[in-house]
Amino acid sequence: MSSTVRHPLLSIAPAKLRPTQLTVGKAEVAAKRAQWKELGRKKRKELLASHWFPGVLGPKQHVYIVDHHHLGLALLEEGVKSVPVMIQRDFSWLVPEVFWRTMEFSRWAHPYDQRGSRVDYVAIPTGLVGLADDPYRTLAARVRMAGGCAKDAEPYAEFLWADFYRRHLKLPGGRIGAKAMEQALLLAHSHETAYLPGWSGTIA
Repeated sequence: MSSTVRHPLLSIAPAKLRPTQLTVGKAEVAAKRAQWKELGRKKRKELLASHWFPGVLGPKQHVYIVDHHHLGLALLEEGVKSVPVMIQRDFSWLVPEVFWRTMEFSRWAHPYDQRGSRVDYVAIPTGLVGLADDPYRTLAARVRMAGGCAKDAEPYAEFLWADFYRRHLKLPGGRIGAKAMEQALLLAHSHETAYLPGWSGTIA
């Protein structure tokens, strides 16, 4: 019943993976699907070998992933039969309420919806297909890729950026146009975002 024993690398069907958050940027998922389609068999194997999913064993031995939700959903939608999962901790002996509290304390769960509102743990979907789209999460990722901020190792860093943009920018229909992207990049280099992880300073 030890929660510190590391388990070997497991091979799990994406449909059986359980998320630890409620949202993804569906545009990011679509981009990852497009990248996957362009890869040959060898490159696909190499990608999976280098992108194992960090996971936690939960109640009833369900496998919860704590990162790579976008990739997991993309591979599921592409019909990939199995992905590598490295189990970080075994919390399978905990009751659900204690499990989720422990996960959040460990910064392995993010119970916030696409409006940035805190929700009950039971609202977290039981499968990757249940993840909702948050266009502000996509905006945060695009700002980072455009050099607006640095990639940060802190868990859920881009969710903080998404919440900032949710309060400061309108995305009619969830679309990220050129004007919205320009404004987002300007804000990324302002003093208003100085508290956010990966902030790279103002532009002189």
